[in-house]
Amino acid sequence: MNEIVEILPTLGEQTAIMLGIVALSLAFGGIGGLIIGTGLYVTRTGGVLQQPVVWWILNVLVNTVRPIPFIILLAAVQPLGRVVVGTGIGTEYAVFAIALAATFGIARIVEQNLVSIPTGVIEAARATGASPWRIIRTVVLPESLGPLVLGFTFAVISIVDMSAVAGLVGGQGLGNWAITYGYRQFDEVVTWSALLVVVIVVQVIQAFGNWLARRIMRR
Repeated sequence: MNEIVEILPTLGEQTAIMLGIVALSLAFGGIGGLIIGTGLYVTRTGGVLQQPVVWWILNVLVNTVRPIPFIILLAAVQPLGRVVVGTGIGTEYAVFAIALAATFGIARIVEQNLVSIPTGVIEAARATGASPWRIIRTVVLPESLGPLVLGFTFAVISIVDMSAVAGLVGGQGLGNWAITYGYRQFDEVVTWSALLVVVIVVQVIQAFGNWLARRIMRR
């Protein structure tokens, strides 16, 4: 019990760092994924901005990056990380790598949710003379908002997982703390404390995402 009390300040600090990494990675990866995913949907055959070549390029790009295990991607994009953020290790690089991985995962989630929009809704908007960009802004994204919230909730939980793996390249947070002071020093209290916090964070995120999605879909 005394050991738990002793590690509480460090546990709180590392949790805050992890949440900061998750928030930044979600901000960059979420925006990138929303743009690419929407691009996949609108440029597909029959889309409001049908462009088969653009769709093919985006589809190949997503299919190439998305299946790569994050731990391998973490090592593979180090040269790119040095160019973009100036380093291939540490928390800044961890945010870059996580955001990159999240971008392509979220892109596919966005596309899959947009595809579920009834075609009749799009055709009705076209019949009123709405431009493609107006259809995207006022029909496509609002109609899919509830499912998108659930999709982004899943993505946030994946980002939490990736933030722990990023500890292998010196990214701060619970992952690095659990590996350095728990696993490598055989301290089970540190390891299980980090695990418990991650489980609690994931439960809160999932509950909030479910609640928000229900609120949106009831409107």
